[in-house]
Amino acid sequence: MTSSHPARTASRRGAVLAALGLVTVAATVGTAGPAAAHDATTDAYARATAGPGADVHVELDLEYDLLMKSAWLTAEAYDARGAAAQEAQLAEHADEVAAYVTERFQVAAGEELCTPALAGDPTVGDRGGTPYATVVLDYACPDGDGDATHTLFSALFPDSESFVHTTETMVTYDLDGEEGSAVLTPAGPTVTTGGQGTWHRLGEFFVLGAEHLLLGPDHLLFLLALIVGSRRLRDVVLVATSFTVAHSVTFLLAATGAVSAPGAVVEPVIALSIAVVAAGHLWAVRPGAPPRLDLLVDVATEPRRRGWRRWHDLSRSDVVRLAVVFGFGLVHGLGFAGALGLDDPWSWGLLGSLLVFNVGIEAVQLGIVAVLFPLLVLLRRRAPRAARWVTAAVAGGVAVVGLVWFVQRVLGLG
Repeated sequence: MTSSHPARTASRRGAVLAALGLVTVAATVGTAGPAAAHDATTDAYARATAGPGADVHVELDLEYDLLMKSAWLTAEAYDARGAAAQEAQLAEHADEVAAYVTERFQVAAGEELCTPALAGDPTVGDRGGTPYATVVLDYACPDGDGDATHTLFSALFPDSESFVHTTETMVTYDLDGEEGSAVLTPAGPTVTTGGQGTWHRLGEFFVLGAEHLLLGPDHLLFLLALIVGSRRLRDVVLVATSFTVAHSVTFLLAATGAVSAPGAVVEPVIALSIAVVAAGHLWAVRPGAPPRLDLLVDVATEPRRRGWRRWHDLSRSDVVRLAVVFGFGLVHGLGFAGALGLDDPWSWGLLGSLLVFNVGIEAVQLGIVAVLFPLLVLLRRRAPRAARWVTAAVAGGVAVVGLVWFVQRVLGLG
């Protein structure tokens, strides 16, 4: 009798370690509220096209609040609400805005810097529910070799200003007979027309996609809710595939301009999806719930089914769960597109960038599943009862965070 105690102790210790791993992940992600995700960093957008002669025409989209704060304007300018009031402030402080922007976004022709000039008063638009100022600049470049390439440089909203960090500038250009796109970062702040290879550009979009999932608490919590609610490998494969197919479809359609949805609708629905999927697991393991094979049987001793029946013998609850995940995945795709923020005309180059961005998202998603799901399986094998309590606790925490975010976003508080 006593000889079994060390084994039980080791088993419990392994279960506790696995449980702590899951709870730590949930707590780390859950405490990163939406405000932190949006206020800590920002994206800037630039569209550069050829003007008459060697001139370059640039349209910059910059988050209004950060632009006002970074340009050290008055509190009245920063606190302005509504497009009309914000545009009035931009017109009144046009010189200060132009000075800030032109110092940090520069264009060169060959080895010579081009001279910028503000082309009209800035305007205000909306990106994902956030006011963005559009600043239009015309760059007059020195006369020289007509075949000279152009270099675009961005240091907008640098870390040294302390308001934000790791700002990325999404650049699309049609210059020198070449169309392309690039992501400018503090580590790589320039792009030269004709100087960026296809693989380099696609690599940037792969990293950008990975970062958007890894640094996006919304999608991480949704994925965590899917993992803790999956009992078998088949379950997690099916829900992950359903989510991937759904968000890939709407992401590509939205990013290429085929469909659109306001951020004021998309963001609350994403938060609600987190709560619903997590609550689904809580409902399945509630006291008095009818027993379910996939929640009770040990994976190691489950009878093996051969052929397609092992993967296609779905219960009604399985079908409902897949349908719910697919529906919410469509909404998450709109969220990914809003985060990327591209609204450029269709091109094969744009499609390639979008596909690689999506591959970056999937790579991180698969990596998270590969790390967390085996821990969950280990916990369920070593301590099935503890596993039910741990997954219920994680799902409960995720559901609460999702509901809080939903209320905040509906009320416009975060």
